[in-house]
Amino acid sequence: MTSTPAVPPIPSITLNDGVRIPQLGFGVWQVPDAEAVPAVRTAIEAGYRSIDTAEIYENEKGTGQAIAESGVARDELFVTTKLWNSGTVDWSGQQGRDRVLRTFDESLGRLGLDRLDLYLIHWPRPMHGDVFLNIWRAFEQLHAEGRVRAIGVSNFRVPDLRALLAEAEVKPALNQIELHPYFPQAELRALHAEHGIATEAWSPLGQGKDLLAEPALLAVAAKHGRTAAQVVLRWHLQSGVIAIPKSVTPARIRENLDVTGFELDAEDLAAIDGIATGRRIGPDPADFDWN
Repeated sequence: MTSTPAVPPIPSITLNDGVRIPQLGFGVWQVPDAEAVPAVRTAIEAGYRSIDTAEIYENEKGTGQAIAESGVARDELFVTTKLWNSGTVDWSGQQGRDRVLRTFDESLGRLGLDRLDLYLIHWPRPMHGDVFLNIWRAFEQLHAEGRVRAIGVSNFRVPDLRALLAEAEVKPALNQIELHPYFPQAELRALHAEHGIATEAWSPLGQGKDLLAEPALLAVAAKHGRTAAQVVLRWHLQSGVIAIPKSVTPARIRENLDVTGFELDAEDLAAIDGIATGRRIGPDPADFDWN
């Protein structure tokens, strides 16, 4: 087995069901399947132990191949994928629940795994009512059977979470949402804290160069001898947020992991908080739908 590289230890967070997840993981959104193999392999070699993919990314097979070839023991890795609850499928009733179970099996098959660490509902799709409640009951079954260690949601807003919490037997362990210094999601994070739900940030670096060119971030980066990306990821960690940055560039993959050797002070945090715009970069879950 491959040993863990000599990198600074990444902190972990204990989810509300007792499962521990590394606070910094590796995302593979928009990474083609063939490119996922070297990217995930490089990430694991660098020291990442949490890998985040999704059915709709169409790279579960490449991700699973890299995991199998890594030589790292399965128990050392935390693997997440997501259910693409497409509008072309009726997710209501027993037929919908059966579809969830089949889709889970298909994802496991592509990943080459016999269990999953975290399974997420990808979008709430509130314009279709509370269909996600039916999906959640199938998730609870998978959790009860021990086929997935933790279950959660992605892109759920405050009203979506309240509706789910009112009916769920198992609280979601985590909500994966758009979150970065431009869009810090204070109200949603407060609800998470109230109910013991972990916050995980997708696009933690803001999906582009605009955020990383912010003068305030560059000033903090210069102060610590770090890059703007490292400062943003450090901000996530100190905020108690789980972050899953994506890159296919080996040097950047390693750079994004090296964020534990410095500390942002109160002045730094205030400067970062000051660049918030409250505007999303990605789609709004209130009206995001597809066919």
